[in-house]
Amino acid sequence: MSAYYLARVQFALTIGFHIVFPATSIALAAYLVTLEAAWLWTKKPAYLDVYRFWLKIFAIVFGIGVVSGLVMAYELGLNWSGYADKVGAILGPPLTYETMTAFFLEAGFLGVMLFGMKRVGPKLHFAATCAVAFGTHVSAFWILAANSWMQTPQGYKIVDGRFVPTDWFAILFNPSMPYRFVHMLGAAYLSVALMVGAVGAWHVLSNRQNDRARLMLSMALWLVLFGAPAQIVAGDVQGDNTLHYQPQKVAAMEGDWVQPALGAGEPLVLFAIPHMKTESNSQTIEIPRVASWYLTHTWAGTIRGLREFPRNDIPYVPIVFFAFRIMVGLAMLMLALGLLGAFLRWRGRLYDTRWFLWIAVAMGPAGYLAMLAGWTVTETGRQPYTVYGVLRTIDSVSPVGTPGVAGSLAAFAVIYAIVFGAAATFLLRLMAKPPEHDESGVPEAPLRSAGITPGPAGAVRPGAGAAE
Repeated sequence: MSAYYLARVQFALTIGFHIVFPATSIALAAYLVTLEAAWLWTKKPAYLDVYRFWLKIFAIVFGIGVVSGLVMAYELGLNWSGYADKVGAILGPPLTYETMTAFFLEAGFLGVMLFGMKRVGPKLHFAATCAVAFGTHVSAFWILAANSWMQTPQGYKIVDGRFVPTDWFAILFNPSMPYRFVHMLGAAYLSVALMVGAVGAWHVLSNRQNDRARLMLSMALWLVLFGAPAQIVAGDVQGDNTLHYQPQKVAAMEGDWVQPALGAGEPLVLFAIPHMKTESNSQTIEIPRVASWYLTHTWAGTIRGLREFPRNDIPYVPIVFFAFRIMVGLAMLMLALGLLGAFLRWRGRLYDTRWFLWIAVAMGPAGYLAMLAGWTVTETGRQPYTVYGVLRTIDSVSPVGTPGVAGSLAAFAVIYAIVFGAAATFLLRLMAKPPEHDESGVPEAPLRSAGITPGPAGAVRPGAGAAE
């Protein structure tokens, strides 16, 4: 493979690892706000105990997200200098503001969340939790505004081969930004809800009377029940926007090479094997006209086929095609889980139906898999452009030799496997500990179970908990 393709693989690897952690931080921070608000309102200790349980997990996820995000900034300079040189004037400010506003807000109040309840009191501690949650959402706004501009660029002019901003409002609130922002937040919330529900179900299987675990499962299933259909609707609205601005991406998602005859309607291709060389599908299983309904909202509407676009302007169809079906298939499973959970709750059998609890455990990673599949559709479907329709990916890569990129890719793969493998193992061990009542009344207690204790002046002393 050439340096160009290896650089793409390397960036896909790093962003694939990274996106899981910020998305978890966004939704988990909102969950912590909900738990602490419920505790302040009801004074029930179960809410605070569950808050403590997830607080230490949130702190670790937040730290990993910061570290993994730094790597991509270096990659832009090393492997994608052409892109950084041409687009830096537009993408630089949003990324800078993301650091100055959102990250500083999150990092500044995270210490209060972890060690501050005895020092500032419950109400100010809750305010700190709200500040961190607000910061995660502000961070999502800046990042998605920058990324959405790459999908639907506007508010710029090109001077000497470089993109120069002319309208910052148009840049930040570009045509796809609102839809992608809502859809991404929905993906984050559903991913964390399924994770929380899986952990709760796991502990209910071990001890049906653990009311903290039951609380986790119950809250998670409520969010899945209402969040899954809302996410499906948000995805459909975003699909309409994508069809308008990036029609070849939608054609690749549908595996549509040739536009059907007028009035024939678009079939829903359930399965096929797309072939780039012959520009056709094989082993096709389809349902007539169904795709017309969700693409054009009529039973006879059609869209342009991939053969109607220049060959060098279409993405690699098999990846987009299969990633889209993985995402949609998992969304249907989430919807089914929410409806089944509501039925069992109505029957009073939610916590003692073991087969359902095992399904909830198995669905734990489904949200993250769907999110990664969705990002694959979004980013691979934009190819062969980094800035859609304006700047090609081949013109964005650095003049770096293949051995250099291959060596760094191999090193990254090994390091990421070790670091993130260890982090995932540690997080799973924390989740495996059953949530219990803690009479200490301070949120520092669960950190001690992770081997972290605040020092006499508020400093963190790793490992002190185990020694004491």
